[in-house]
Amino acid sequence: MTTLEALHLRKNYDIRGTGLRNKVLKAVDDVSIVVRPGESVALVGESGSGKSTIAKMLIRLVEPTAGDITLDGEAIGKGRRATKQYRSRVQMVFQDPFSSLNPSLPIRHQLARPLRIHGIVKNRAEEERELRRLLDSVNLGPADAMLAKYPHELSGGQRQRIAIARALAPRPEVLIADEPVSMLDVSIRLEILQLLDDLKKERNLAVLYITHDLATARHFSSQIVVMRNGRVVERGGSSEVILNPVHPYTQLLVRAAPDPKSEPFVVDPERYLDAPHVLVTESDPGPSADGAHWARSWEGDAAVTALLGTLTPA
Repeated sequence: MTTLEALHLRKNYDIRGTGLRNKVLKAVDDVSIVVRPGESVALVGESGSGKSTIAKMLIRLVEPTAGDITLDGEAIGKGRRATKQYRSRVQMVFQDPFSSLNPSLPIRHQLARPLRIHGIVKNRAEEERELRRLLDSVNLGPADAMLAKYPHELSGGQRQRIAIARALAPRPEVLIADEPVSMLDVSIRLEILQLLDDLKKERNLAVLYITHDLATARHFSSQIVVMRNGRVVERGGSSEVILNPVHPYTQLLVRAAPDPKSEPFVVDPERYLDAPHVLVTESDPGPSADGAHWARSWEGDAAVTALLGTLTPA
């Protein structure tokens, strides 16, 4: 089975500055991630941290400025044919199932298209069997009625199940799930995550789970990678990172996560200063720290501001 590895990925965007000089936005700055078969890795961070940019680079929607992406140690080739072969092995589930599905086409067409493109089926009979198998794999039915529907006729949970089924159509070995439950009702989120977990185990999938929700990251993933402003600030086993966060930013995320049973969380700078393995960023990769969403989240918190102000390069 396939191991997806990203090494030292960088993605820069030129943005218009004042005068004649443009500024460079480092959306992703030297990020490395490994996802192995049967393993789920959670990439955690708030909006603007670079998570979705990494997902787009891994699925070849965006070319990295620098860095390497490999499958089983082999570099990914360029060109249309190489990209098609790569995407048959690496698929993505997007955040908004309604936007990711074509509203003018029935579900039958949207599931059948990847089967044909990637040569999974050779005739109509095989296609019909495969369509039913895909619907069964995501617990949707009856098949005939579901295949005849359009996206607007489905609930949010049903649409996301269809999106997952479509991603499974080429029989991928790696699945990238970019905030797959953030736009769903709370009552449905656990069902979708359980479905993804079952599929991971049944198919021995390597899953990269991108989220801002630390609670689901802990229970769904074996490893957690925490990002802040384009860089990795902490990584480790899911329970270790959540129950014993070391980097101040991770501590803030844990403190912000709603948990009525938890004790009041106190940001501990001593734990951070005594942990040399934690990555320390020199400065915010973005053009201005004032625009960072996380900073506004704790605006006015003098203790947090003071703590973050003490961070110095390693």
